[in-house]
Amino acid sequence: MTATAASAAPLTDQQLERYARHIVLKEIGGAGQIRLLGAHVAVVGAGGLGCPAIAFLAAAGVGTIRVIDPDIVSLSNLQRQILFGTADIGRPKAEAVQSAVALLNPDVHVVAINQRLEAANAAVLLRDVDVILDGCDNFETRLAVSDAATLLRTPLVSAAVGAFDGQIGVWRGWEAGQPCYRCLVGADPERPDVNCADQGIVGAVTGTIGSMAALEVVRALVPFGEAAIGQMLIADFMANRFRTVRVSADPACPACAAESVPA
Repeated sequence: MTATAASAAPLTDQQLERYARHIVLKEIGGAGQIRLLGAHVAVVGAGGLGCPAIAFLAAAGVGTIRVIDPDIVSLSNLQRQILFGTADIGRPKAEAVQSAVALLNPDVHVVAINQRLEAANAAVLLRDVDVILDGCDNFETRLAVSDAATLLRTPLVSAAVGAFDGQIGVWRGWEAGQPCYRCLVGADPERPDVNCADQGIVGAVTGTIGSMAALEVVRALVPFGEAAIGQMLIADFMANRFRTVRVSADPACPACAAESVPA
């Protein structure tokens, strides 16, 4: 944790009011809110998943959010990427997020990184954070994020969506017996990615899955309830059904097998 409840400043009167609905929860309380304010989260992808996730993390008072995205805002993004408006078209997404969060919550500092994350730079871009949230839109980047998270021993919340479906996983692949994302999908970065420009996407699907991913990040920072570590939650919004699949660790996984340590 970047800051602990013992070392952080006490909540101000404004913060006590802003976060009152958190503080009244025994699972979070004042100490938990102070931990959120001292936390540092990396979000990979400021798109349909990243935008709602960032909005809820910022509203929750997560003190530092590192946003990694190389793209610019386009008109077609606005159907689902809720942190952006028409005036943001042409702006780098990470910088537009920075402006939006500044309006939402002055307690939150956004570090905007207008750079593409790939295997060669993932460990550098993701170092020194408490949790990583991956909402990117391509398979190769997801694998690079997963491998870096395992190497850095940083909890990873990954999310993906289709036209009417979505999935969320929580990964701690360096722990003994726990899988990483690569254990689930294998090692084939050349497999074709599903593109929402080709197949379409309901904006509210990205909002729902992105918000649920933010919830798992908060849960990782201020533990409560049952953590979904090593599991994949699959949502089928066409049938309005949810199911959870437990993922087994791959003993031959090149990413996590060598990193695994006893819990």
